Amino acid sequence: MTVNSPQFGLTEEQNAVLEAADQFGKTYLYPLSEKMDNEEWWPTGIFKQMGEMGLLGVTVDPKYGGVGMSYLSAGLIAQAFGRWNHAVALSWVAHDNLCVDNIYRNGSEFIREKYLPGLCSGELVGCLALTEPGAGSDALGSMRTTARKEGNEYVLNGRKMYITNGPIADITLVYAKTDLHAGSKGITAFVVETNTPGFGVAQKLTKMGFRGSQTAELVFDEVRVPAENILGIENRGHVVVMSGLDFERAMIAPINLGISERALEISIAYSKIREQFGKPISSFQMIQSKLADMYVWAETSRVFVHKVLAECDAADKKESGRGPIHMQTAASVMYAANMCNKILNEMVQIHGGTGYIWESEANRLFRATKLLEIGAGTTEVRKMIISKGLLL
Repeated sequence: MTVNSPQFGLTEEQNAVLEAADQFGKTYLYPLSEKMDNEEWWPTGIFKQMGEMGLLGVTVDPKYGGVGMSYLSAGLIAQAFGRWNHAVALSWVAHDNLCVDNIYRNGSEFIREKYLPGLCSGELVGCLALTEPGAGSDALGSMRTTARKEGNEYVLNGRKMYITNGPIADITLVYAKTDLHAGSKGITAFVVETNTPGFGVAQKLTKMGFRGSQTAELVFDEVRVPAENILGIENRGHVVVMSGLDFERAMIAPINLGISERALEISIAYSKIREQFGKPISSFQMIQSKLADMYVWAETSRVFVHKVLAECDAADKKESGRGPIHMQTAASVMYAANMCNKILNEMVQIHGGTGYIWESEANRLFRATKLLEIGAGTTEVRKMIISKGLLL
């Protein structure tokens, strides 16, 4: 089995995208993965390198420096990166989808022209700041970060927590309350430059998995932002949030898929060289059963993940945040994360004591399992979205 062989349902061009991203990941990202995990280290300049290879701004119109491809093509890049360095894959999604694609879909022409070229080239690194210390699944209703208007500026105050790319970002897409009496409907999205006075990284967070992907708590202390940096419409930031969450979920799902493919690949290889009772463990039916299950779980994930990414391309972008695409993206990431969990569990069991050792690749992959059942809406929230869609 080869994970980078032509895959069912993809065009020749899409298979070429997957192959190119896979080769980039194997050549440039995989050698960085152990150091990134051990030291929570980030390779400065990697986004510029990806930009030079046409791996940034994937869904953005070329007139702004993007590549102009589909969500499915972007998902294939996340899948390939997930195989070889899932920490980079997560940071790539935070940059290219949560920040860049969001700005492209919702930004004014001024914002697009000002920020997208640098973000698409990798000269600028982006992140999205939504979650707060006391607001996770209820990010909108419990939001405490505020933005008060003073003349042609808004003054931001508050804190954001668990922000991927926070310590390395040049641009952050921030959500803040602009109408304190309107609940979740009184929120506005802002594009904020992180060199603005009053912005700071309160703490860099040390994680169990995805350790190389930089994560932080951000602080906004009287941060002044020009009114022209509003993304979308004032007090309508909830629309930007919900539309973005659908595409974020669809784009996180292929990271699960890439990790699953790599876990299966190293499990097959290990089972052939590990000997017990005078023969390779691959000859034992118990191990063969595990590998068969892992293969089926990975294949069904692939079909579902690719299908939903294609549906994102076909969906009316104004309908995101509700309707069938809302339910499908939640289902896609839920299933892919659940199957990834099952595959990684069997991977460690096949590796035995070796898989329990910190330095092993199996251990590094296994420690990634929980985050993708939590981020972009927990599994429980995903089930709520799915059931609500079914019961309408």
